[in-house]
Amino acid sequence: MSMVWLEAVLPLGIIAGMLCVMGNAQYYIHKAAHGRPKHIGSDMWDVAMERRDKKLIEKLSAPN
Repeated sequence: MSMVWLEAVLPLGIIAGMLCVMGNAQYYIHKAAHGRPKHIGSDMWDVAMERRDKKLIEKLSAPN
């Protein structure tokens, strides 16, 4: 009777494993599509600053 909890370990392990697989799949798909990992917690301000920085870098690196 003391080993009854082992019956729950296999399904919980399968669920945890599938959650890890799904999370890693999202990470690698996003990285393949965008060329870089997704920034967690980016709001509109962060996106605007990213665009501004990209424009500044392009402007500075363009030959005059």
